[in-house]
Amino acid sequence: MMNTDPIADYLTRLRNAIKANHRIVEVPASNLKKEITKVLFDKGYIANYKFEDTTAQGVIKIALKYNAITKVPAIRTLTRISKPGLRQYAGVENMPRVLNGLGIAILSTSKGVMTDKEAAKLNIGGEVLCHVY
Repeated sequence: MMNTDPIADYLTRLRNAIKANHRIVEVPASNLKKEITKVLFDKGYIANYKFEDTTAQGVIKIALKYNAITKVPAIRTLTRISKPGLRQYAGVENMPRVLNGLGIAILSTSKGVMTDKEAAKLNIGGEVLCHVY
C-alpha cells in the first residue's frame, strides 16, 4: 500500500487510538516517525514506545498516556501543519506558539527533529510538521 503522506497517517492512527481509548497503537516505522515518537515521549505526551524490526519496514509500538483518575488522554489535539502539497516553514523570528506556549510544535530542522522551543534555543528554523497539545 502506497501512502502519500506517512506523517499524516501516523498522526491519524494516534488520534483514532486516543478516541477509541486504546492503550497501545502500532504504526509502520520510518526514521522520521521514530524521531517524532522520541519527541512525544521526551515531552510526556506518550507513556512509552518500542521499535520492533520483525518485518522489513519495522513497527513502532506506542503506549498512550491517560490520566489515572479521569481517564483523559495526555494528547488533546494532534494537527498536521506542513502537508506534501503545501510545505510550511518557520524561521527563528516567526516560530509558531501553540496554545500560547502550553503546547509544542514539532519541527524538522537541519539538526534533526525537535520542538519549537529547542529550535529557538539553537537559533534555527525548519519545517513545521505538527502541533501537539
